[in-house]
Amino acid sequence: MTDRNAVNDLIPVILSGGAGTRLWPISRESSPKPFIKLPDGQSLIEKTYERALSPLGVAEVLTVTNRDYYFRCKDEYQLAGEAASSGVPAGFLLEPLGRNTAPAIALAALYVRWQHGPDAVMLVLPSDHLIADLAGFSENVAQAAALANAGWLVTFGIRPTAPETGFGYLQAGEAITAGDSTAGLKALRFVEKPDLATARAYVADGSYYWNGGMFCFTAGAFLDALAKVAPELSQAVNACWDASRGGWDAERRLMELPLAAFSTLPDISVDYAVMEKAERVAIVPARFDWNDIGSWNSIAELIPADAQGNRIEGDAVTHNVTNTYLHSETRVIGAIGLNDLMVIDTPDALLVAHRDQVQDIKLLVTQLKARGFEAATQHRTASRPWGTYTVIEEGQRFKIKRIEVKPGAALSLQMHHHRAEHWIVVGGTARVINGDQELLLQTNQSTFIPAGHKHRLENPGVLPLVLIEVQSGDYLGEDDIVRFEDIYRRVVVAST
Repeated sequence: MTDRNAVNDLIPVILSGGAGTRLWPISRESSPKPFIKLPDGQSLIEKTYERALSPLGVAEVLTVTNRDYYFRCKDEYQLAGEAASSGVPAGFLLEPLGRNTAPAIALAALYVRWQHGPDAVMLVLPSDHLIADLAGFSENVAQAAALANAGWLVTFGIRPTAPETGFGYLQAGEAITAGDSTAGLKALRFVEKPDLATARAYVADGSYYWNGGMFCFTAGAFLDALAKVAPELSQAVNACWDASRGGWDAERRLMELPLAAFSTLPDISVDYAVMEKAERVAIVPARFDWNDIGSWNSIAELIPADAQGNRIEGDAVTHNVTNTYLHSETRVIGAIGLNDLMVIDTPDALLVAHRDQVQDIKLLVTQLKARGFEAATQHRTASRPWGTYTVIEEGQRFKIKRIEVKPGAALSLQMHHHRAEHWIVVGGTARVINGDQELLLQTNQSTFIPAGHKHRLENPGVLPLVLIEVQSGDYLGEDDIVRFEDIYRRVVVAST
């Protein structure tokens, strides 16, 4: 635990959860919106991590995320380059399931108070926003921190550029000073997503801002407000925290929140639970640009338009096409006679939508789930702590995968009851445990693993290991796996 005398540390808290269904088929539950790659090659969460480190005085970056996304977050932070090597520690709270922003922020506040003291300033950041002006962002954070140190709960208001019905709104009142200067505006009320006529009235009024979902307050002030305006939630969160303390991993700065205690917490936003009811709530008007990347229209706007208004990612050939977005990952798109459409092509799913109706994609995903389509939630390429696997083809009693293992990484020592596997190395070097054998395989070498054999795959080299895995058996589900040892500390069974 850090020195309690180090007060007024700045602790960015990155919230990374949710399925991001409005960006299907790129964003899915197995790899949601924060992890999608933007046209410049960076992911949203990678950019958020860099942004979190941009203000002065950052003592730790805390991420609250689902336990299934922990290793993916770590990988994305490592890709942040100089930001990742800043020396600022990265902590993690791992949720077993989603419970909205109020429980997540409350548990983060308990963590921050425990590690840094009640006067440490929390900067709460969603992981799926895009902000390019880091200098303007840091200036606003300094304003918000000054208000937070004076006991205010601060939210950042975005000046509306249009009567948007997909955002909540904040109404601002009189100015608030911190020190010798005006630092913000008093928040008069929070308004949920309005209809179009109301949104137009808000924009014309001039005192309304979009609710950007970013907050700044001291850990102590937030917890005090929580106890006052939402006492039942406060008690439940404290009980969950007490049940979690035994799961603290100091080496990895990681705490897994237990399912039994966490599942009792209500699914409620921090706006509803605290911010709308608290007394001292301030708004800092944003000086920076802001994009919540809330739809495919937002993604398309990141691509320069051609003379016909088309925006194209990947390979496409067009004729008589206007004002259309085409996104292709693996195949060439041929388009004729289109206008105002969004076409997003992935290896296992194709979306075609009118650009005025992309907000309804989440309804489409609901139908896909109801009909049992795996593509509603899973990508054909799946991420794992050790690398990735891609399902190339599957049929009755067989499945073919492309497996890529990162240098120095290793799969768990495991066994399957119902399937055998044939591994063929096509790139790199593989160290393999196959029953009682230990093998070193090079390109074009292979091994066969019968069902019931303990086995492990490791990449001992400095280049990625790529192999083709052919599975055969009566059942090929991913849940047919028994782990005996695992360097990533996933669930294992007692070795016999």
